[in-house]
Amino acid sequence: MKIALGADERLPVVETIQRYLSEHGHHVLWFGPLAEQTSPWPHVARQVAEQVAAGEADEGILLCWTGTGVSIAANKVRGIRAALCTDAETARGARLWNNANVLCLSMRLTTDALAKEILDSWFATSYQPNPTDDACLQLIDELDRA
Repeated sequence: MKIALGADERLPVVETIQRYLSEHGHHVLWFGPLAEQTSPWPHVARQVAEQVAAGEADEGILLCWTGTGVSIAANKVRGIRAALCTDAETARGARLWNNANVLCLSMRLTTDALAKEILDSWFATSYQPNPTDDACLQLIDELDRA
């Protein structure tokens, strides 16, 4: 799977996630700074979200200090359902009920072990179409078109 990965800083948890993705056979497209530089988080979020929305990447993963900023910015791109997840169960629910296509994480809160748990859950879960959630996603699509 092709994953667009982005962060405004290259903190150790970002390196852990990049390594995890490669080890699990994913092709990683990196968006963000090199080494000890920084990039504006709205810019990084937009790049990742646009890759996913255009079909250039299957899914996206974004990180910033709290995860909130990249989540807000990514959700401004039509067709993106970015979810800020702080644990594996939230990641599972975001995929199962919300058909989330961009995972957002906090670099402040996410340890290496927690990142791996969240990623395991994210990739092990897929959306299961059903009348209730389909109707809710249709409402989200209507918001995208507003």
